[in-house]
Amino acid sequence: MNFFKNFLASVLGTLTAFVLFFVFILLMISATASILIAPSSTKSVESQSVLDLNLNVSITDRNPSFDEIQVLFELDDDILGLPEIISAINKAAENPNIEGIRLRSDYISAGWSQTRSIRNALKNFKLKGKFIYSYADMFTQKGYYLASVADSIFLNPLGMIEFKGLASEVMYYKDFQDEYGVKMEVVRMGKYKSAVEPYLENEMSPANRFQIKSVLTDLWETLRDEIGKDRNLSPDTLDLIINEQRIATPKDALTENLIDALGYELDLENLIQKRLRKEGTESLRFATVNDVNEAASSYNSEVKERIAVLYAKGPILYGEGTQSTIAQGVFVETLQELAKDDWVKAVVLRIDSPGGSALTSELLWQSIHALKQQKPVLVSMGNVAASGGYYIATGADHIFADPLTITGSIGVFASLPNLSGLVENLGIHVETVETHPDALGYSVFQPMSKAFESQMEKGIENTYSTFKQRVAEGRNLDESQVETLAQGRVWTGKQAVANGLIDSISGLQETVIAAAKLVHLENYNQIDYPKFEESLASVFSGMSLSVGLDKLWKILLPNQFKPQWNNFQESNPAARMQLLLPYELTIH
Repeated sequence: MNFFKNFLASVLGTLTAFVLFFVFILLMISATASILIAPSSTKSVESQSVLDLNLNVSITDRNPSFDEIQVLFELDDDILGLPEIISAINKAAENPNIEGIRLRSDYISAGWSQTRSIRNALKNFKLKGKFIYSYADMFTQKGYYLASVADSIFLNPLGMIEFKGLASEVMYYKDFQDEYGVKMEVVRMGKYKSAVEPYLENEMSPANRFQIKSVLTDLWETLRDEIGKDRNLSPDTLDLIINEQRIATPKDALTENLIDALGYELDLENLIQKRLRKEGTESLRFATVNDVNEAASSYNSEVKERIAVLYAKGPILYGEGTQSTIAQGVFVETLQELAKDDWVKAVVLRIDSPGGSALTSELLWQSIHALKQQKPVLVSMGNVAASGGYYIATGADHIFADPLTITGSIGVFASLPNLSGLVENLGIHVETVETHPDALGYSVFQPMSKAFESQMEKGIENTYSTFKQRVAEGRNLDESQVETLAQGRVWTGKQAVANGLIDSISGLQETVIAAAKLVHLENYNQIDYPKFEESLASVFSGMSLSVGLDKLWKILLPNQFKPQWNNFQESNPAARMQLLLPYELTIH
């Protein structure tokens, strides 16, 4: 017996020592890496350089944080933040050592609004008399939209190009629910609030079809007109190319003037050499996004005044909040800190969210409204700022969006999973004992009772009324006007300007400039918020089996069920009532 005790003690001691040693090594590596790898502020760009803008990487709305361990071990994927991409393009435009841009955008991962922001920066770059040459092995439609701003577009002769217009698919689950006994109990307000429609019907309602068609048509008009302007093709010509399905091969794209040449990367480099008047033996000098940004620091240590950019990205949930979710914890605390910070003269709230928890949206609105009493608050909408995302925007002074932004969706719904049919089919019987009628309230194993449904309806009516009131006050509209714009209907940014839901069309950087002008600042530093603390635990976050299984389940789960899965995991009843985009608008 003593032998086994000693053996187990020895094993545990060895494992403990190994873990502590491993942690120590990681800390030492982190400290060393921060010295060896930390970005330098003294890097310069050589004369006759070309910005190598490869956007076939992950693109985030906020610049990614610097992680020494991941960089040292090359564990990090290639990730670029939208602000650093636009900053590099703008700095390259002003840098006399940079002659042009080599662009790759085969399959850009950014959203439509983000892509347009990059495209606008590239257009401004060209105004400086500098060139943009684009090459792709293959073009998705979004990648081509970005590349269409280039002076010359090269496409691999055996590649492909996607140019087909826009479409969106919505899956319907009523028959599936009836077959397997798994259903969603639904209460909603607003005829366009169709996030829950797939659980109730087998086909799309006329109201939902109308709003999707309206949004897609408006988005396509913006994309088509901007492509046509830069390719010298009329809107009618572009529509005809699609309607007659003229684009099947790269050669077809060349014939229809969508591209300039069939060739390879070497052919594009030869074109750059000719442009720079270099001999064939002279090598080209390419600068990366980081090279350009580090050559001209954006931070001025002698300036104290700041414009804060608060990034609110992801679904709105009740809880603490992360870099990919919005919750009252960290965000309310940050808003309160910004109100007290005398160096922060104005705040830009960058919203990229389909909405979520009604309660959290109200808590955030209250904090934004309170901050507005201290200093100006401007909203910059990203790809999506709808429902709860729009709710929190109404607390600001001014709202700006891109024409390709999806916004609005002023409506409320609740959807609760009901497994009563499934458990019955499995031979499981659920019995209830109550002290009072309907004391059980909601149960996943029982159909929704009339009393519980009545309570939910009253709560939803109250939330919907408050939502409309927030919009009316924030947008200076009467409630009858708001009702015509509400009922869960979604709008593009361009439509939202016309109907008064937002103020004007602008990107993030233009919104920051507008904030600075509002407080009469010529010199200022732009600081990103909220600040998330990095800990050693985050290094091991990907090693959790439960987290990994949860991520796998979310991958396998149909998109329509994902918001409900998140809410089902939350024990707080406040998560049941949702201000959420009426459907996941995946635009193909």
